[in-house]
Amino acid sequence: MSAPELSATEMAVALERGELAAVDVREPAEWDAGHIAGALWIPMGEFADRVSELPQGRLAIVCRSGARSGVVADWLERSGVDAVNLAGGMQAWHAAALPIEPVDGWIA
Repeated sequence: MSAPELSATEMAVALERGELAAVDVREPAEWDAGHIAGALWIPMGEFADRVSELPQGRLAIVCRSGARSGVVADWLERSGVDAVNLAGGMQAWHAAALPIEPVDGWIA
């Protein structure tokens, strides 16, 4: 079983509508460089210990390229959580010219 994927544009629309919450699993330097506004940040290495912090509802898991987030989203799906993976990760989000924080940030 693998979690479904959303494109950056699909995810941006769903976030705007309040249909899901973004969860970023990247490392501290990657998060600091640039992230999706309002995303919850739980580095992948801490995820199992911090799963209780996840919000209710559908989750969109985010990393740089979609690989790490795919692993986490698949694990969540197998655990009974409604999770999707951001296809292409923050690279795809940035390529789609979607906003990040800080506004002068970049994708590390």
